[in-house]
Amino acid sequence: MDTPLTIIAVVGLGTMGTGIAEVLARAGREVVGIDVSEAAARQAVASLEASTARSVRRERITERERGDILARFRTFCDLRAAADAELVIEVVPETYEIKQQVFRELDAVVSPTAILATGTNALSVTRLAAESQHPERVLGLHFFNPAPVMKLVEVVSSVLTAPPAVESVTRLARELGKEPVAVGDRPGFVADGLLFGYLNQAAAMYEANYASREDIDAAMRLGCGLPMGPLALLDLIGIDTARTVLEAMYAASHDRLHAPAPVLGQLGEAGLTGRKAGRGFYTYDAPGGQDVVPDALTPAGSAGASAGREVTSVGVAGSGTMASGIAEVFAKAGYAVVLAARSQEKADAARARIATSLDRSVAKGRLTEEARDGTLARITASGTLDSLSDVGLAVEAVAEDLEVKRQLFRTLDKVCRPGAVLATTTSSLPVVAVASVTSRPGDVVGMHFFNPAPAMKLVEVVRTVLTSDEAHATVRGICVKVRKHPVDCGDRAGFIVNALLFPYLNNAIKMVEEHYATLDDIDAAMKLGGGYPMGPFELLDVVGLDVSLAIEKVLHGEFRDPGLAPAPLLEHLVAAGCLGRKTGRGFREYARR
Repeated sequence: MDTPLTIIAVVGLGTMGTGIAEVLARAGREVVGIDVSEAAARQAVASLEASTARSVRRERITERERGDILARFRTFCDLRAAADAELVIEVVPETYEIKQQVFRELDAVVSPTAILATGTNALSVTRLAAESQHPERVLGLHFFNPAPVMKLVEVVSSVLTAPPAVESVTRLARELGKEPVAVGDRPGFVADGLLFGYLNQAAAMYEANYASREDIDAAMRLGCGLPMGPLALLDLIGIDTARTVLEAMYAASHDRLHAPAPVLGQLGEAGLTGRKAGRGFYTYDAPGGQDVVPDALTPAGSAGASAGREVTSVGVAGSGTMASGIAEVFAKAGYAVVLAARSQEKADAARARIATSLDRSVAKGRLTEEARDGTLARITASGTLDSLSDVGLAVEAVAEDLEVKRQLFRTLDKVCRPGAVLATTTSSLPVVAVASVTSRPGDVVGMHFFNPAPAMKLVEVVRTVLTSDEAHATVRGICVKVRKHPVDCGDRAGFIVNALLFPYLNNAIKMVEEHYATLDDIDAAMKLGGGYPMGPFELLDVVGLDVSLAIEKVLHGEFRDPGLAPAPLLEHLVAAGCLGRKTGRGFREYARR
């Protein structure tokens, strides 16, 4: 099992199998492609021909190199073609019966020293290995789709796997230009184990009519920097595949967060399995198509929507980073802004912070000096909330403390003119709890900006059971005018982004607590396998562990789901004062500034 892996068989020539075969052939391996369907085998060859032709046109390879790659890929319809393979990678349909049959047949075909790898992301590698006469040579080799592009490969060992087999495929993965991560045998492994719980919660959020599919997907793309929204990603993966993975995860964890959302079963039973079927959460131009086309659920636009109030001036209450960032956003868009703090000194410091930010934009060529001066001139710094008496929109951006916010809204209710909209930027507290202390709860809306406000495009617009259509429309219209993307959501803990993001972060911490994977491996898996801009532990340290714990507690308190209980390790780190980058130590240590 420690021999060079030069002849490799790939069993199953669907999308994933074809992609793996391409990676291997391009890396100089002799590839034996095997599929019971002659049509699938022909399609795999055609796919490799097309991709290598594109590479020639883009001058990434020569025509001769293309010929060599194509010559290294041969296809067959019989498993006996794998007789000389030193490694066999199966990527057949995700059922025990089919995979076990493949392993039993391979035992009679390949050399006793050949390594057998399963490409499963949901089934037990140990259970599959038990079907082999040589379980010590069986492991998991989980590539990510599309295999030629995605860098991550999870190398999965069972309790039966021999270390030399693991070493051989790990070395191969590196030679293929991939980043191998060693993991143990449990459903979902690292990347899918974290990803599918998040996708499942997004499906449940949609099923509950909490937010539209478009708003859920936009929120996670714009609020977290993800390459795709969760519902679009479910359509790409295949809704039936996602349900299979979640069923396996739930069977192992009994965590209700992994229990497949009923809508996944309903769509699957109806044959609406995503892109491959032409319809899933979205509708596509054709089966296998990528382009979304309008359907009955596509938003109709602003026709018939309530007209908002005209707003020419905006007040921002607060003096911290978020308050100054929000004030900058409004002033850049042409609004007259009053920045009100607890003292004139704090207000002046916040305005100075905005000036520094604008200077940086000028230095980077993003803003002219004239635009900078005009923006700053539109901002008035004040040490009293009384200065907000004439604004059309007052935005609260103070500490995330319910009593502090309630007291502020009592004051705004007295100070602000009739008809002014009052907005809170809370990320986790109930908006109705601040609205209820005013005499005008219909004019109160959640307006959750993301940090840094000048850069982040997303604003979650939160309406309570008391918010008027007019106030809601006013805030949505203002978001568009300041070039932000508004998404609508109801008044419940976490709104869209935090309700989906923080359970995922919490589950990553649990993986470390259980000694399943290291911080570095988990961060690498999510960046390389999920396309995340930051790994979960990098993100936790940036957000702040105290902030993260507070949000986790709010989510757990509202939904009462045991799976949302904050991981003990997070609580211990916060108790020890290890709050992330701001204290120099969180999950990792940082150099003091």
